[in-house]
Amino acid sequence: MKIGFAVPVSGSWATPENMRRVARRADDLGYHEVWTFQRLLYPVGHAMGPVYRSVQDPVVTLSYLAGLTERVRLGVAVLNLPFVSPALLAKQLATLQDVSGGRLDVGLGLGWLAEEFAASGVPMERRGRRAEEYIGLLRRLWTEDTVEHKGEFYEVPRSHQDPKPPVPPPVLLGGTARVALERAGRLSDGWISSSRADLETIDQQIYIVKEAAREAGRDPGALRFIVRGVTRLRPESEGLLSGPSEKIREDVEALAAKGVTEVFHDLNFDPEIGDPAADPQESMRRAEHALEELAPRG
Repeated sequence: MKIGFAVPVSGSWATPENMRRVARRADDLGYHEVWTFQRLLYPVGHAMGPVYRSVQDPVVTLSYLAGLTERVRLGVAVLNLPFVSPALLAKQLATLQDVSGGRLDVGLGLGWLAEEFAASGVPMERRGRRAEEYIGLLRRLWTEDTVEHKGEFYEVPRSHQDPKPPVPPPVLLGGTARVALERAGRLSDGWISSSRADLETIDQQIYIVKEAAREAGRDPGALRFIVRGVTRLRPESEGLLSGPSEKIREDVEALAAKGVTEVFHDLNFDPEIGDPAADPQESMRRAEHALEELAPRG
């Protein structure tokens, strides 16, 4: 089991200084990866919750942290791919993979918020088919000298896109519907759970991903299964990944037994930390305590 930690990207504590402090400490403590997420818009009056009200851009954040860290990997869970063209995202991520020394992990999603699609000028319909074309085109742009593409959703005239990333970054997929899980098994390097996932039954979703990989002639054992841990370090237990540090460590071991290969602790989704109204100094005090208490052992 590999352990990661989410940097401050949501709410009052999501400042450049705090991002730097968390990422560098995670690097020093031996965490496998630091993680970010994306929210493009917060529609007025929406009920999605305060954690999404004020969110830093993940690609810019990881680019900033790439120059401030040395070992720890850099992940986004997830970028909603319909909001930008494959050519633009391929260029941005290839550069980030280069400047980070090959430490990037790319989580991709389809998006679900209608207002974000409207603001991006993209229809919500046929998102799954769009994603399959998009992922294939990303990989071609990262690896092929000349790319020419005319598909259902995207067109690239015969072109070069250089420089190529030294090693293409792994592509991980989110999604909870069965069709999304099967897509992850067929196309991706791994699957990332959502912040609202039922971790008690996550082995069932992992099974679907693995079966789809097997049916596609791929090795299910090579896939990564990553849990965004909505972690709450508390004196008392309030469910999985909530409670005292030793109890949270036991929960992580239980997830490993279900087939999870990586967990990252995300305090942004703790309403006492990721809320725009939270005290940023107290949030950082608690985050630095959690970094120490939950750090990988050995």
